[in-house]
Amino acid sequence: MKDFVYNGQPARVVFGVGSLAHLGREIETLGARKALVLCTPEQRACAENVADLLGARSAGIFDRAVMHVPIETAREAREVARRLGADCAVAVGGGSTTGLGKAIAMDSGLPIIAIPTTYAGSEMTPIYGITEGGLKKTGKDPRVLPRAVIYDPELTRTLPADLSVTSGINAIAHAAEGLYAVDGNPIMDLMAQEGIAALGQALPAIHANPADIEARGLALYGAWLCGTVLGNVGMALHHKLCHALGGSFNLPHAQTHTIMLPHALAYNAGAAPRAMQQIARALGGASAAQAVFDLAKGNGAPVALKEIGMKPDDLDRACEIALQNQYPNPRLLERASLRQLLQDAFEGTRPAA
Repeated sequence: MKDFVYNGQPARVVFGVGSLAHLGREIETLGARKALVLCTPEQRACAENVADLLGARSAGIFDRAVMHVPIETAREAREVARRLGADCAVAVGGGSTTGLGKAIAMDSGLPIIAIPTTYAGSEMTPIYGITEGGLKKTGKDPRVLPRAVIYDPELTRTLPADLSVTSGINAIAHAAEGLYAVDGNPIMDLMAQEGIAALGQALPAIHANPADIEARGLALYGAWLCGTVLGNVGMALHHKLCHALGGSFNLPHAQTHTIMLPHALAYNAGAAPRAMQQIARALGGASAAQAVFDLAKGNGAPVALKEIGMKPDDLDRACEIALQNQYPNPRLLERASLRQLLQDAFEGTRPAA
């Protein structure tokens, strides 16, 4: 067994159908009195329900969270929280809203409670991302880790089946890269395999029956585990590619992860054979890259960058961005091979192995 260092991230998780009812208790546990509820414009109705549940504890709603957390939006939300006298924030939604909460926490120290309605998993990580001047910058800071997370499967019922699949594969990406991370450890390996397996079972069930609350609970469980992995170990090529594509070309986050993951796994397969075996086994396939590709395509998810707005003329620039400020990766980044990876992802080619 290789040497390793394990550092557990502090986390409080409230899990179960109907667990949203415990939100008031969680705010009291923080010692807070007024919460600013954060959401995207599309999640306004859900945020209003949360604000109604809070009653006098609600300071108001900020409903302008968007993908990739533009720095201007983060600054605006921080000012609204200050003006309304909020001493905590409740982030209701997916990665965009959680990311906005993290941006507020990093600058102001305001504690965050996350209520995920997708399977993004970012609520379990101290990783933040902010887009400024067309480039997405990421980092780690313990101040941005939500102080509590409420996982209520009921709140994911409104997430359409197609978005459930891409959100779930986004979560799988966190665990998959954790299995070959330079700072990985056996505890995270166990969580990664369990999380991937849970999502591999849940996503086809949700695609077949979006009302299946048991499957949605299993998907949230998998997302929690996969997000925990991402919060404890480093990222590699896949996340670097997705950050480049999302931040610089404004591609949708979960769909980009879904499309890129099979190709990043194929690129790294020869350099991380044990991790690939673990991923394939968790998904019941012979090849990690093909199993992820088939999970996406078989459940209606996009598999080509050209399907989600990427232009062929942008592939060369995407390759250049990906080669800058590289994340540690099992295989060295080779320009020609990386460019071919992007071409395969653009076309939606099924990996050869």
